[in-house]
Amino acid sequence: MKATILSLVLLVTTSAFAQQKSKTQPKPFSAKDKMVTVYTSADSTNLRLAKTDNLKFSDLKQPVERQSCIFVNPDKTFQTFLGIGGAITDASAEVFAKLSKDKQQEFLDAYYSKDKGIGYSIIRTTIHSSDFSSGSYTYIAEGDKELKTFNIDHDRKFKIPLIKKAIQTINGDVKLYVSPWSPPAFMKDNKNMLKGGKLLPEFYQPWANYYVKFINSYQKEGIPVWGLTLQNEPMAVQTWESCIYTAEEERDFLKNYLGPTLKKAGLGDKKITVWDHNRDLMSQRATTILDDPEANKYVWGIGFHWYETWSGGEPMFENVGKVHEMYPNKNLLFTEGCVEKFDAKKYQLWENGERYGKSMINDFNNGTVGWTDWNILLDENGGPNHVSNFCYAPIHGDTKTGELIYTPSYYFIGHFSKFIGKDAKRISSVSSRSNLITTSFLNKDGKVVTVVMNQSDKKITYNLCVGTNATEVTILPRAIQTLVY
Repeated sequence: MKATILSLVLLVTTSAFAQQKSKTQPKPFSAKDKMVTVYTSADSTNLRLAKTDNLKFSDLKQPVERQSCIFVNPDKTFQTFLGIGGAITDASAEVFAKLSKDKQQEFLDAYYSKDKGIGYSIIRTTIHSSDFSSGSYTYIAEGDKELKTFNIDHDRKFKIPLIKKAIQTINGDVKLYVSPWSPPAFMKDNKNMLKGGKLLPEFYQPWANYYVKFINSYQKEGIPVWGLTLQNEPMAVQTWESCIYTAEEERDFLKNYLGPTLKKAGLGDKKITVWDHNRDLMSQRATTILDDPEANKYVWGIGFHWYETWSGGEPMFENVGKVHEMYPNKNLLFTEGCVEKFDAKKYQLWENGERYGKSMINDFNNGTVGWTDWNILLDENGGPNHVSNFCYAPIHGDTKTGELIYTPSYYFIGHFSKFIGKDAKRISSVSSRSNLITTSFLNKDGKVVTVVMNQSDKKITYNLCVGTNATEVTILPRAIQTLVY
């Protein structure tokens, strides 16, 4: 009798455990009989985020040697996707203001609508001026270390109205973070907002208070600030607004001033990102800051740019992966990238878009959660920029003709941002040939998004393989595809 009761108890317990396990563990993904929708942008064609095929999975045959395949395993999941977006700078906002109402709406839809555009969900903006402003400015009077004169009236003319319109277009579901390029001149040892210099120790606290003032002022405008970076490019002496912090100085300013000041002001929930500079030195910066427990507790993530190739060489994607290996609980955020050295004759240079595709695929595959382009809009001269550092944007507004110019970069970014959803999980995605690169995400609705980029000058036919199923796909030379299934 006791044995019978014990058997029943074990049966009930086992059954309950199995039911609980089935609730917590999703069923393995199956591609059987699923349809694949293919979207393509290709060089030397008119294809731009165009729907080019509807395919169906069938049984997978054993791949043979040298066969081109993309192997996707939705059951192997990695980081959670935060979003993709770009920076609303003074330059972007000033150009936007010169567009007609119709073109303004077209522009907003192009970036911030999932249906009509490419579905941006991240906004970066500057704390007072950067090089992409018509001139240098701050929010206080010269020498006002107590910040009594602090006001954001400058931003109310152009920048704040555009940010508000962008947030409205996204329906409010946005991550906005802010970055300073330099403290006010009187707070620095070179007495200049430009050309590097350092924050003087006696102004560490007033400068920390400045962040608080800025965040509170924007939030009073109805603009929710999700996070901030501590300093844009802290190891670059630029001809424009810049400020130098060694790794130790950034660590100490964060743990002794900025972190505690934000917390005391009730802003401890703001996500703080450190470094905000190129991939080359990010390992040393991450180690110095994150190995200090007091500094570490304030850090949400490590931000990085792509300009380490300025003197030649290849992008250092592996450095992103190494930082992710060392600090898997910290987030990696691409905070800035653009194509430099503007030339209006090269608006449609395909290589500019390919730089985005290659970077985004590799950065995501190395653990990056979000990706932020630089200026969302510039004029026909690649500005305005008060030190003539003219660059490209995905969209340019020609202030003479009133037209919007969409560059290849816009479409390359869209192959990711339009299809990967909020809180998607990156999943395993591997290519069998080096001329095809790929990344994949599993959206919360169960749809898989696979991005494939053909780096060669030849058309390639490959098998998209998921578990025991596959479908044959053709990708044009120098093309990027998004496959949704």
